[in-house]
Amino acid sequence: MSDNHFSSIDYVKIDFTQGSIEKGEYDNCTFVNCNFQSAQVSSIQFIECQFTDCNFSNAIIKDSSFIKVYFAGCKMIGVKFHEANQFLLQFSFKECQLNFSSFYKLKIPNTSFISCNLEHVDFTETQASKTIFEDCNLRGAIFEATNLEKTDFRTASNFNLNPLNSKLKGARFSRTTIEGVVSQFQIIIE
Repeated sequence: MSDNHFSSIDYVKIDFTQGSIEKGEYDNCTFVNCNFQSAQVSSIQFIECQFTDCNFSNAIIKDSSFIKVYFAGCKMIGVKFHEANQFLLQFSFKECQLNFSSFYKLKIPNTSFISCNLEHVDFTETQASKTIFEDCNLRGAIFEATNLEKTDFRTASNFNLNPLNSKLKGARFSRTTIEGVVSQFQIIIE
């Protein structure tokens, strides 16, 4: 990785698809209305950065670090988060489009997904305990051998979990969302 260090810089309306983002460490930087679509964003460190209204769809993030990173209003379709550097990985999402993205085998406890669209997202073998899915659409999301202990699904919708192949101890559901856990048992809830 490069010795470049960028601290507390605001990047506004930059199209990183036209020229690559410089490799290095971005510390406490903000990215607003930037375009990273299908861009090469590999081997970069983002520490305590904020991305607002950015297009990150299909960005290549292999070996990049996301440490305490916040995404708000971002389009992030098809992002392979499982290719990111897992050391100190920590991020949160608000009002983001994450359809067809992958968190396969990641350790992402305490992650917040607030008002996000997570259709067909892969959470297979993900350690997602204490995660919050507040007002999220999880249609077609894959939860296989996933640790969802103490995870909050009370306001999530359209999910389908098999309690026989994922850890759900202490997970929270509302009466309106419990159907997503028992649907494969063909139980009628009235």
